[in-house]
Amino acid sequence: MYDEQPAFGAGRRSVAGTTVVELRGELDLLASVGLTPYFDGLARLAGSDFILDLRAVTFIDCSGLSLLCRFRLRAQERGSRVRLVSADPAFLRLLRLTRLGRVFEVHADLASALARHAGDAGPGATNGAIA
Repeated sequence: MYDEQPAFGAGRRSVAGTTVVELRGELDLLASVGLTPYFDGLARLAGSDFILDLRAVTFIDCSGLSLLCRFRLRAQERGSRVRLVSADPAFLRLLRLTRLGRVFEVHADLASALARHAGDAGPGATNGAIA
């Protein structure tokens, strides 16, 4: 039997002036196609502070990485800041192997990402997450 429910999802909430986008499931080609318009709309919010919470992501491929990169680029073009939350060793290894660990600011948990809200951490600040 074919499951018509998507294997991915996204939810958005505001925490202390920061937009937290919680992603879940598989970030693959299907998710990228479905989520691109959503992320493009978010990126238009000039000067926003974004945290992409990836703790509930179970799989990510090159399409999912491309989606994250596209969002980061478009958001930064409008003066926004983008941080990731993930402590998944496989995802952190993927970032390291693709050298995106130097591009994304990655935090192990949401509390540490929010604590850096007023901080001046730049791209590649990992809070010890990526060596």
